[in-house]
Amino acid sequence: MPTLVARCLAIACAVPVLPAVAACPDYITAANPPTLVGPVKKPFASISNLVLTGRYAPWHMAHDAIVKVGTPARMSAKFDYDVALHKDLEGERVHAYLYGTGMSGWQYVGNFLTDSDGKIDVALGTRPAGEYVVRFVVEGDLSGTSGYLSVVDPGRDTIVFDIDGTLTTSDFEAYADYVGVRNARPYRYAPEMVNAWRDKGYQLIFLSARPYWVTRDGRAWLELQKIAPWHYHSNPYSGGPMPPDTQKFKGDYVRHLRDAVGLNIVRVYGNALTDIGAYADAGMAKADTYIIGPHAGVAGTRPVHGEYGEHYRLLVRPAPPARCRADATLPAPS
Repeated sequence: MPTLVARCLAIACAVPVLPAVAACPDYITAANPPTLVGPVKKPFASISNLVLTGRYAPWHMAHDAIVKVGTPARMSAKFDYDVALHKDLEGERVHAYLYGTGMSGWQYVGNFLTDSDGKIDVALGTRPAGEYVVRFVVEGDLSGTSGYLSVVDPGRDTIVFDIDGTLTTSDFEAYADYVGVRNARPYRYAPEMVNAWRDKGYQLIFLSARPYWVTRDGRAWLELQKIAPWHYHSNPYSGGPMPPDTQKFKGDYVRHLRDAVGLNIVRVYGNALTDIGAYADAGMAKADTYIIGPHAGVAGTRPVHGEYGEHYRLLVRPAPPARCRADATLPAPS
């Protein structure tokens, strides 16, 4: 009698091979983590840091990460104090914790020493496909920040959004505008449009030309609009409120998402000439490039006129769901 293995091999050619289907993004788990029991508070390593943290409010941030399944993930974070001065926290311990898809509780990642720029770089390992939140806690004062890790299957259907002047009605070109971004007014039906794409199972990417130190308020704005505040990618430029390389920065990142991460980017949104140029540089078709504001329709792009009400009703709501596997609907984060 043939063995079970032999029998399986014998009939393998008769068994249809089902196409792989990406898992839909899990915007529920990472948005609703359990209570974290963090590290025990210990004295700062230096008196200067004790003075710094006593005088200024924390303004920490983490860079969201997105990787293809099977790829080791890393996340960097920066710890500084004061919204204007951004005084770096040097030589102090920061503890990292991870929670997300398929996990029953927080996992301790380790503790890390900030460098001369107040930064740490954390290896998160190779994770199953899913969405994860990484929580960072400063040992000396227990202040913290969070970042998000997305581990995606190749081919996941994705929508990319610019934020300034695309989801908001202002383009934020002055420092005063940047520090007040959490109160920016959205275009009508912008949140409904974004959430409709999310509910259809698309991966959301928020690509901002803002410098990295505005991440905290940028993410807060998304949360205020009841939009899942990730994947959020900002410009690492640190020289001022108006980075000079916007088009290259955005074009390079869209190419990275498509070529290195393997996302299937089906639609991109923007408002500026630099958005049009960046998406074109990255190889996005004009028919999949939607532009709102004064440059709507420029260079053969798809125009969105005035606000998103008509676009939402006629083009987004009837659009097909993403080609992904979902066991449940994806409600708005609480």
